[in-house]
Amino acid sequence: MTHDAPRPSPGRLALPDGELSWRFSRSSGAGGQHVNTSDTRVELIWSLDDSTALSPAQKELAASRLAGRLVDGTITVVSSQYRSQHRNREAARVRLEELLARAVVPPRHRRATKPTRGSKQRRLDAKKRRGSIKQGRGNRDWE
Repeated sequence: MTHDAPRPSPGRLALPDGELSWRFSRSSGAGGQHVNTSDTRVELIWSLDDSTALSPAQKELAASRLAGRLVDGTITVVSSQYRSQHRNREAARVRLEELLARAVVPPRHRRATKPTRGSKQRRLDAKKRRGSIKQGRGNRDWE
């Protein structure tokens, strides 16, 4: 019986296992003697340029939206939330897939609309109020 990767939820993107690189190290924080001997902190490294999971248009969109997170075309996600390496691996993978899913959503096109009658009237009323305030400043006889 083969074990398939878990299916992503609708808000996630499925990334092939072959595209993911993992690094493990010791977590900081509470955990007693266990934390000193176990490599539970997980770094997930994924290359946007080398990925086959995204189309060229999606890659371009992701590159522009994730520009602040990309270092030499790769994204690194770190998880040390759990005391188990397995759970941290899952958490890092979920975070990366959700991050990418949000980044590749195509931008919504703005539908041109005209200002409403009420907004035009409010704008004109504000201009009149401001004009009358300024007009009141002139020609004062202080003596």
